[in-house]
Amino acid sequence: MKAVLCQEFGAIDKLVLDEVPSPSIGAGQVKIRVRACGVNFPDILLVQGLYQMKPPFPFSPGLEVAGDISEIGEGVEGLQIGQRVVSTLMWGGFAEEVLAPGLMPLPISADLSYEEAAAFPLAYGTAHVALAQRALLKPGETLLVLGAAGGVGLAAVELGKLLGARVIAAASTAEKLELARKYGADDLINYRSDSLRDRMKALTDGRGADVIFDPVGGDLFDQALRRIAWEGRYLVIGFASGRIPSAPANIALLKNASIVGFFWGAYWQHDPAIIRRSFEQLLAWFDAGKIKPHIHKTFPLENAVSALRELQDRRVMGKVVITVP
Repeated sequence: MKAVLCQEFGAIDKLVLDEVPSPSIGAGQVKIRVRACGVNFPDILLVQGLYQMKPPFPFSPGLEVAGDISEIGEGVEGLQIGQRVVSTLMWGGFAEEVLAPGLMPLPISADLSYEEAAAFPLAYGTAHVALAQRALLKPGETLLVLGAAGGVGLAAVELGKLLGARVIAAASTAEKLELARKYGADDLINYRSDSLRDRMKALTDGRGADVIFDPVGGDLFDQALRRIAWEGRYLVIGFASGRIPSAPANIALLKNASIVGFFWGAYWQHDPAIIRRSFEQLLAWFDAGKIKPHIHKTFPLENAVSALRELQDRRVMGKVVITVP
């Protein structure tokens, strides 16, 4: 089979497309013929050796796939050969075939295309569990989403509105903010041309946001934290800006606010039932027409480096997907 391989940590340009043996299935595993794979910022960090996990060489990036079950290992129940599924992975999705633990693949309806399904798990899973499970977002509360046109940010805008919040979307261009508006944002902040702190003060009459969803970090964290509301919850999702910020503890004290860390993938180890329940709810919302992934662009497997570069250069709105014919 063909796979995109990382043979040493470094720039994404060092990735190569090569022929490798089909993976041998073991007990408790499912083999999936990949049809599409989502592209995420952690894929770049994996290749650079900067992610929480460091796979043995050679490995393929790719944390979420959609495809068809081609083989089922001993002990796996509830799945069938030929079934259309979506699955998350520790890595390995940039390939024609992958192995996944039997508990991870979830059946998808014929209404959900492979491309849409591959754009689904990490962005919507992260946004949903973070907002509903960790922040306990309530109807009528104000939600500020930073990086609101990225894959996970746009999902947070859409789900925040679905959960009944007033959503303020913050992004760096008018085009990105227009997409966030189409996905449900009530108010918009261009943090490249305007002060995030000043605009949040004006939009909330000085009260601030009950929940702040932050996949960006850096300078935006410094500004947004000062606009958290009384008993607000600040969701630390990631650091796409490249700088991990530090929080002045006095702000949390004075506002009775919580800084809430969130690493979605860790739930597979600590409480996988939460992820499965979240997926079931998200897929039900999709089938009901309430949510729909925005696919910025698709690339064939042989152009995986171009897909990653699109993300690295911050040209992506929504999700980039790799297709595997």
